[in-house]
Amino acid sequence: MKLLISNDDGIFALGVRTLANTLADAGHDVTVVCPDRERSATGHGLTLHDPIRAERVESIFHPTIRAWSCSGTPSDCVKLALGALLECPPDFVLSGINHGSNLGTDVLYSGTVSAAMEGVLEGIPSVAFSLASYTLQEFQPAAQFAKTLLVQLEKQPLPQTTLLNVNIPPVKQEDIAGIAITRQGIRRYHETFEKRVDPRGKTYYWLAGEVIEELEQPDHLHLPSHIPTDVQAIREKYITMTPLQYNLTDTAGVHMLQDWGMGDCNWRY
Repeated sequence: MKLLISNDDGIFALGVRTLANTLADAGHDVTVVCPDRERSATGHGLTLHDPIRAERVESIFHPTIRAWSCSGTPSDCVKLALGALLECPPDFVLSGINHGSNLGTDVLYSGTVSAAMEGVLEGIPSVAFSLASYTLQEFQPAAQFAKTLLVQLEKQPLPQTTLLNVNIPPVKQEDIAGIAITRQGIRRYHETFEKRVDPRGKTYYWLAGEVIEELEQPDHLHLPSHIPTDVQAIREKYITMTPLQYNLTDTAGVHMLQDWGMGDCNWRY
């Protein structure tokens, strides 16, 4: 299969190298287009007021892989690849393997998830992969799971508007509890802005904080409560697979506004 791989940790990150090389070894036709530096938490940002530059990268990937370093965001990378660098669309867009989890509300900020979502917006099946640790450097279990998952998705394709967000627990392969189909949970952060002064006496702020993982996760409007959240399942050492969509319409909100009569053409303001 033809695969386009991107990330938000940058072209030299171990996670993307492990994923790309593993899939190239499996016989896939792999192209890598990644930011030239870390672009974590950039969300779905695009570069509109500066040029986007791309340079070929040699020698750090499997010899069959074509790789580019891009000056833009993760979403820029996928857009540029699909619009300018690739001769034909890939069968899949993959993002990762991210160094750190993308669980719950993290997906709203994640460059990893946004890169994969860019593929979905173009009608291409897409998967985001994350290793749920900022310290562990062992990406091979996640890469092996990606290889297995692609075989399954080739046989049973995802719905066209679905992004699959996959998180792998930071444990040895033999200690993984299994695979859990999950719903999106909530992660809250205790955030602080550290006030500092630069050598010229000017004040600046540095965002810092730590995650607060709640034991109780909220119920979902349309899914039964026995389906765990990604936050719960990763804590129990499961690989989590959460289907996401870009349509953020709140169904309950639509019905509420209709009940208010705000869709009535006779309503006056």
